[in-house]
Amino acid sequence: MIVAQVNARNPRVALYYAPPASSAWWRAGCEWLGRDAENGRETDTPAHDVTRAPRRYGWHATIVAPFHMAAGVELADVLACARAWAGSVPRFEMQVKAAELSRFVALRPAHARDDDALRTLSGSALQALAALRERPSHESIERRIVGGMSARQIALLREWGYPYVFDEYRFHMTLSDSLDDAHARASIVSDWTRRIDALGPMPVHGAALFIEPEPGAPFTLWQRLPFNNAQDVA
Repeated sequence: MIVAQVNARNPRVALYYAPPASSAWWRAGCEWLGRDAENGRETDTPAHDVTRAPRRYGWHATIVAPFHMAAGVELADVLACARAWAGSVPRFEMQVKAAELSRFVALRPAHARDDDALRTLSGSALQALAALRERPSHESIERRIVGGMSARQIALLREWGYPYVFDEYRFHMTLSDSLDDAHARASIVSDWTRRIDALGPMPVHGAALFIEPEPGAPFTLWQRLPFNNAQDVA
C-alpha cells in the first residue's frame, strides 16, 4: 500500500471512495482523468481537455467533503477515527452507469438499493468524523448559499457545512468538467458505457483519506481504509 507523505500546516482532509489500487477500475479512472492521486503520476490522455477540474481531486466519489480539522485535532486522530468507521462497513460490489448530471458527466449507481446504501454509508461517516471537523464560520457558510439551493440544502449547509449530505447525498464519480456541449457529454456517456461493460461491477471495498496540502493544490490519496479490515483490497 502506498502511503503519501503529508507536509502541510493546515491541510484539508476528505474521506472519499476510491477503487482498490490493484483494480482495473482504479487504473481506468486515473488514466481517464490523466492523474493518479496515489503515486502522483500524470499522463496526457484523449480526455485531457475536459477533465481539468476532476483531475485535481483525483479519481473518487465523495463520502465526506473536504474539511479543515478542529483545533487540537491531528491527522492521526482523523486516521484512527476513519479506520474504526471503515472497519464497521461491509464490502460489496455494485453495477454503475454513466449519466449526465446537469452539465457534468459522472458514474452513478445503476440500482436504487446501492444508491440508498451509499447514502447511509456517507451519513454514518459524516457523523463519525463530526467532532474532528472545524466548523466553517457563519460568514463563509452564508457566502456559499447560491441560487437554486433548496431550503433543505441551505439548512444542511448551515448545520453541517455542506449542502449535499444525508438525504441530499448522491454518490457520483465525476468524469468531466462542466460542459455546455450536449454532444460532448453524450459522447462521454457512450464511451464510458462501453468501458463499464468491460470493467464489470465496481468493487466498493474501502474508502480513502485524501489531503489537499494547500488551497488549490492537487488532492493526494494519503491513506487507504479497507472495509471490514480486509487486507486484500489495497
